Amino acid sequence: MKRIAIFASGSGSNAENIARYFEHHPQVEISLILSNNPNAYVLQRAHELNIPTKVFSRDDFYKNYCVEEILREYKIDLVVLAGFLWLIPLSMIRNYPSAIINIHPALLPKYGGKGMYGMKVHQSVVAEGDSESGITIHYVNEKYDEGATIFQARCVIEKQDSPERVAEKVHKLEYEHFPRVIEKILFPI
Repeated sequence: MKRIAIFASGSGSNAENIARYFEHHPQVEISLILSNNPNAYVLQRAHELNIPTKVFSRDDFYKNYCVEEILREYKIDLVVLAGFLWLIPLSMIRNYPSAIINIHPALLPKYGGKGMYGMKVHQSVVAEGDSESGITIHYVNEKYDEGATIFQARCVIEKQDSPERVAEKVHKLEYEHFPRVIEKILFPI
């Protein structure tokens, strides 16, 4: 059984989509959803899906290694960041080599880095007049959005598209591709 931990800071729509994708998978379990935000809606989604949750503080994450202890306790094979905004500590990256992945709502390396998330990304895409956007699923390293790319998917941006419309197009790509890419990482051909 492959065990996944999902980290999320907000609504958790990607986390729910991933959980539903693997809900009846014979070899994959969403073992845990973790959040740095005690008010994140992802915690409610997890409760409704009967997935255990843990909320942690900045100290738990960066100083006393509580989060890494939790991952070991749950025997986690893959860490999935789905709307999680904190930089991953180097110790966790070393303890989970090539086993922490993230999804970014743009075609990296464009519109990546600290502070580039959510609507900020889509607003930048529209402001620059880009003709396409998309998603990038990548391994996590010690810098924001600079890990090796695993997968990208693209969507066309029309001149009249608002940032909200770009977000809709990108979310559609996220929901379609993220769970399948996770499955391919867990079970490479």
